[in-house]
Amino acid sequence: MELPRGMKDFDTDEMIKIDFIRQKFLETAKVFGFHLMEPSPIELLSVLEAKSGPAIRDEIYQFKDKGDREVALRFDFTVGLTRYVASQKNLKLPAKLSSFGGVWRYDEPQKGRYRFFHQWNIETFGNLNVEHDAELIEFTSRFFDNLKLQNISIDINHRKLVESYINHVFESNDITLLHDIFRAVDKIQKKSKDEILQEYKQKGHSPEKLEKILEFSNLKGTPSEIEQSFDTSSLDGWNELCNLYDSLKNRGIDNIRINFGIVRGLDYYSGIVFEAFDTTSDLGALVGGGRYDSLPKVLGRDDLGATGVAGGVERIILRLDEQGVSCIPTNDTISILYVNDELKPDAINCVSKLRKLGISVNIDLTAKSLKKQMEISSGSKFSIIFAPKEFAEKNVVLRNMIDKTEKQISLDELITDAKSVLNL
Repeated sequence: MELPRGMKDFDTDEMIKIDFIRQKFLETAKVFGFHLMEPSPIELLSVLEAKSGPAIRDEIYQFKDKGDREVALRFDFTVGLTRYVASQKNLKLPAKLSSFGGVWRYDEPQKGRYRFFHQWNIETFGNLNVEHDAELIEFTSRFFDNLKLQNISIDINHRKLVESYINHVFESNDITLLHDIFRAVDKIQKKSKDEILQEYKQKGHSPEKLEKILEFSNLKGTPSEIEQSFDTSSLDGWNELCNLYDSLKNRGIDNIRINFGIVRGLDYYSGIVFEAFDTTSDLGALVGGGRYDSLPKVLGRDDLGATGVAGGVERIILRLDEQGVSCIPTNDTISILYVNDELKPDAINCVSKLRKLGISVNIDLTAKSLKKQMEISSGSKFSIIFAPKEFAEKNVVLRNMIDKTEKQISLDELITDAKSVLNL
């Protein structure tokens, strides 16, 4: 039997890695004061179209339910969280929310992303300023620190800055043209300049003007480095971008640079935008985010600003594997073994008492030989052996499975002070 195209099963090893990232995410979110929630996995199609327009139908799982309503599976958390906040008139602001879970996209499957994948997400809603954007970028940097991921660079930019330059070069304020050129800039990370120029020449755009935009999008560095090579005085959003840079430096975030080529592919971003990369990988952005004040307005809340960031979990797993970062938790598992069937009930009784104390315990329930039980327990921290002679004296054998040493311990002491006896 086969799965639908683009779907996969997540085996135990991968679930351990996903859970590792989830725990680090939850720990970081708690430190930053973000409150966990999960929006509905199914939304009305009209709500999802509010973010990305009718064209989104081709990229998502959408269908009619049994009530003949047009619905769709969530393709991210931003829409659901914004819908939720927009509907809560008495919500205390700023609202800081976090989510972690699965999303569905009808994209072409690619490395690190199937049609169902996991995402982490944080959003802030309210009367916002540049410090709220800085907090999200600080969160992103600290989250990667907590994952022990190295070589992470965070590139920041401002959509209005690129918009003002495009309007200047093309001498136009046409929204369709603006979004078309935004997409050209967004493609520069994936295609060569010549490919983009050829593609957009066929669309009727001036190659000379587009080349100016693409050269502009290659500008990267600190504010002072960029000001030395380009006159930024006429660019909308430049001062705000510099304030963001200064705020991040004040927060101790050093792995940042301004990059005029970061615009984010979606049309709804309205201000600060950013992406995070592993500089040693060609995998693409691990994280994307920014200000999207227009979405709450579309959902009926003119009084709400919004800024957020999200990252793909499976892509992060690829980088953790590549960098050799272990996601396996400390092995505190105990195995309980028994020499014969007569001791099996006492061994099971001990297992239940230890599990009640929150200790991870394995036991073979099929009466295998002691040798086989020992083989099965080889990955445990300790093995506790129920043997006739020792058990007659109310003792068990404690075997260290790492250095292979053994000693007798009191069964009563094991039950009453297990964590101390087992070094947990």
